[in-house]
Amino acid sequence: MLNDPQYNRKIRQDLTIEHDGLRLQTTWGLFSPRAVDDGSRLLLDYLELDSGNDCLDLGCGYGILGLHMARRACDGHTLMVDKDFVAVDYAEKNRLINKIDNASCLLSNGFDQIPAQQFDVIVSNIPAKVGKEMLYIYLFDALKYLRPGGSFYIVTITGLRQFFKRGFNEVFGNYEKIKQGKSYTVARGIKP
Repeated sequence: MLNDPQYNRKIRQDLTIEHDGLRLQTTWGLFSPRAVDDGSRLLLDYLELDSGNDCLDLGCGYGILGLHMARRACDGHTLMVDKDFVAVDYAEKNRLINKIDNASCLLSNGFDQIPAQQFDVIVSNIPAKVGKEMLYIYLFDALKYLRPGGSFYIVTITGLRQFFKRGFNEVFGNYEKIKQGKSYTVARGIKP
């Protein structure tokens, strides 16, 4: 049974994202391999970008948020990072498939490998189970990497909205709940 080619073949799915025309390849083991998750879709619906924004997709997975930002911020540059090398590999494949030249991919655990630079917009589909310490590290690091007036957008399960409200207010001095759905909340902090 283990030698059966059916079990040893590479599993890949092609997805077409209707609202942006992106063609994405993904694989098992990555977050939401069958379709773009509802949280990311909600964030994309409420994300504000200017064409010249420099953007960061923190925890990019196969690249849906970062590639969307690169298309909308076509005069800026988008960096997509993830701690999973398979995710970074697929984000890069998807960047090439979609012929997006103003984006790049980098293997990084949070912000630890990101070069000293600043961004106008940082986004993250925050994982629910990374621990409060790591979530605070993301907040403090995002503040450091944003230009004044820059925004850190997050989407998270609605159950963490009060934690992020408190965290953004402590770290950024402000918090804006942009959209709260049944399962997910989109929020942001703006660097003073």
